[in-house]
Amino acid sequence: MPSTVVIIPTYNERENVGPIVSRVRASVPEAEILVVDDASPDGTGDLADRLAAEDASVHVLHRSAKNGLGAAYLDAFAWGRERGFDYLVQLDADGSHLPEQLPALLTAAGTADVVMGSRWIPGGRVENWPWHRRMLSRGGSLYSRLLLRLPQHDVTGGYRVYSADALERMQLGSVDSLGYCFQIDMLLHAVRARLRVVEIPITFVERTLGTSKMSGGIVFEAMGRVTIWGLTGHGARNSNPAVATRRTGDH
Repeated sequence: MPSTVVIIPTYNERENVGPIVSRVRASVPEAEILVVDDASPDGTGDLADRLAAEDASVHVLHRSAKNGLGAAYLDAFAWGRERGFDYLVQLDADGSHLPEQLPALLTAAGTADVVMGSRWIPGGRVENWPWHRRMLSRGGSLYSRLLLRLPQHDVTGGYRVYSADALERMQLGSVDSLGYCFQIDMLLHAVRARLRVVEIPITFVERTLGTSKMSGGIVFEAMGRVTIWGLTGHGARNSNPAVATRRTGDH
């Protein structure tokens, strides 16, 4: 069977890291897990080390400081590719990405280069978000789609599966977004590389424990970068990628 590593970046997620690791292990027992901790002052990294000591399928990558989500994922991708994993999964530590939906994403990865869990296609939904948060997320996706000419619907979503071959072809050395814009940057690289990108509907659930790292300022900073990309001609208009969207129940 193809080998899979589920990457879980953490910063001050002590309350969440144990439950999310347990849920991943239950949902995809054959997969391995890599917790990437950015020197969390609340002891998340130490707890992750204890989880790894108890379970050989759990690994921990310690980073020296909080240097951004994108940097954490890029380090994790390098770790996974060096160890020969076939599929590399992005999954939030706070429970907003349901591990129970990961088998469907991995099934779709059998015929795709990149699988994106999508909140904004039929069958996708968001739980426990106020209306203004929904509008901010949907508006950010729509703005980025139009300006960069991306055909996907949920361009800022972070629940994704990449094949190792896709990451090789995406030229990650030119990905320089470290924060919220990282997900858009990665999708843009995938589309430019003419990869087959599939969207699968997911349910996104707002965290119940811990503190969100998201803020309006972070979002608007990302949109500023997207604006620059769009105005300087760095969109995907010449890529002609293979795109697919699957609704709930599709096979």
